[in-house]
Amino acid sequence: MFMHKRNGFTLIELLVVIAIIALLMGILMPALSRVKKMAKTIGCRSNLREWGIYFSLYTNDFDQKFQPGIETSGRPGHTNHWFNTLRPYYNNDKKVLCCPTATKPIDADADGVADNRLNTFSAWGIFNAEMDEGYDPGGDWGSYGINGWVEDPPPDVAIVYQNFETSNNWRTPAVRYAAYVPLMMDALRFNVWPLDTDTPSPTEDEAWEAYEHMRRICLNRHDGYINMVMMDWSVRKVGLKELWTLRWHRTYNTANGWTSAGGVLPGQWPDWMRKFADF
Repeated sequence: MFMHKRNGFTLIELLVVIAIIALLMGILMPALSRVKKMAKTIGCRSNLREWGIYFSLYTNDFDQKFQPGIETSGRPGHTNHWFNTLRPYYNNDKKVLCCPTATKPIDADADGVADNRLNTFSAWGIFNAEMDEGYDPGGDWGSYGINGWVEDPPPDVAIVYQNFETSNNWRTPAVRYAAYVPLMMDALRFNVWPLDTDTPSPTEDEAWEAYEHMRRICLNRHDGYINMVMMDWSVRKVGLKELWTLRWHRTYNTANGWTSAGGVLPGQWPDWMRKFADF
């Protein structure tokens, strides 16, 4: 009697192969997700390194001074804000305006009021030339913001907005503590003026409030950190609780009530922040 050669798999063998593939996928998918997240974090820091170069070039061209930030013409607009003033340096490349984790712009009101759909992974904008002077006709959006305390407004401008006194501005990168002064970072708004009295947002995805500027950047975009370029052009990750310890402006109290030096207790942080590193 002749034996017939088997040309396929049995049902049991197929089930075993499928089970092995499923097991491998279960092992690999979290690893692939981590790799993808890491790639976006690296891309974000790469963007911020470029911004450090652009700001360095600008200050070299303008007597070691930062951009004015506010309008000097007496007209409303954004001509002197960083994304317009530095446009010749970054060649209006929209990609460098966004952290890779936050590329989708959310429309905001023309007066800049935060849209209630804003969350950790939102980009600000789209703002366009129809709204105000200084915007690109094709629209401006991004997910980075500048520390407004490093801008160089005219000497006759004593206060910007509410209680942000321009006498506290750094104005030039040529200062002693430049490595501890934030310049640009992950943000829900294109500018921030943090105060040492600012409080963290009660919930993780809460839209920022008008005069609680630390909430515009206290974002869990990179596993308890945001990325930041400092005023000495260096780039590093900054812990969310660490934000309160940096030298945001000349008279900023780095031992305020939200720092270890100021005696903050673990239970004082909102629930969503308690797992993050202390500083």
